[in-house]
Amino acid sequence: MSTWQVLTFGGVVALGAMSPGPDFVVVTRRSALAGRAHGMAAALGVAAGVFAWAIAAATGVAALVATTPVAFTVVKLVGAGYLVYLGVDALLSARRSRDLRSDPNAACAAGTGLRGSFRDGLLCNALNPKAAIFFVALLPQFLPADAGVVPMLTLSLIAVVITTCWFLTVANLVAVAHRVLSRPAARRVTDGVSGTVLVGLGFCLAFTAAR
Repeated sequence: MSTWQVLTFGGVVALGAMSPGPDFVVVTRRSALAGRAHGMAAALGVAAGVFAWAIAAATGVAALVATTPVAFTVVKLVGAGYLVYLGVDALLSARRSRDLRSDPNAACAAGTGLRGSFRDGLLCNALNPKAAIFFVALLPQFLPADAGVVPMLTLSLIAVVITTCWFLTVANLVAVAHRVLSRPAARRVTDGVSGTVLVGLGFCLAFTAAR
């Protein structure tokens, strides 16, 4: 691979990472309501999901998911269900926050902790078959047919590094306003908006067709 190919691949991955979607919503909500550490944990979860899809694309697994109707539908419906679950949980949290009197972080982090934030980021990305389509369409353009393990791992790691940097940046920027956004009135709005968006994205994903 030439330097130009690597830079081009990195640019496409960066644009994909920056596109608004469920990953962005999850990282933003965790950072706003639970703080920097939770946002960063969610960001690392998203990056782990990207790495899994990149490896899956390089080994042919992602192509199987993208082109096999049954596999695509199963992943799609499970992913859509998880997004709806996260959205409903956020909406219920908005309702509960009306009676919040003490620690504003408790409602978002209770029973989950940093592992829960990482899990949400990981599953949000790993259960999105659109990621399979993205990498299946992208990787072959930068890898020769007889590409070995090293080029595949190189592009996979580039995708992970770029995704990690972007979402860690988002997490840290949003966390600056954590004290304001975690107040009961503000968190009701944040939970309400993020919950509605996640439910909407879940339903959109459920009706996504494989291409």
